[in-house]
Amino acid sequence: MNEAEARAYVGRNHRGVLATLKRDGRPQLSSVVYLLDDDGDVKISVTRDRAKTRNARRDPRVALTVLGDNFYEYVTVEGTARIVEDAAEALPLLRHVYRGVSGEHPDWDEFDAAMTRDGRVVLAIRIERLYPLG
Repeated sequence: MNEAEARAYVGRNHRGVLATLKRDGRPQLSSVVYLLDDDGDVKISVTRDRAKTRNARRDPRVALTVLGDNFYEYVTVEGTARIVEDAAEALPLLRHVYRGVSGEHPDWDEFDAAMTRDGRVVLAIRIERLYPLG
């Protein structure tokens, strides 16, 4: 698999396992749903108070293993995370991530209220490395 094929694989799948680093250096793993956005960054809807968010805020080095339908096929993304927290930027981006993964929501006002109530923000990963590449 070359880099273009790896990016295409990441783009057509939406499930993965995110690895962030705990304070003690051990990995903390989280199953996530994500979107590979048009800007080339991976975007994940997360809550402010979860371990993965706190870990990425403290140490932005993260990895995401992308899983497809075939268990033996995967691509790992390594990169640097940033947290999009400002509501004016985060709410439209949360809608964008939802649309990209699940399609249209039946009630966007309800969606926005739930995102605000749950303290949802976006974890954006700038891709720096993909593997396996052949």
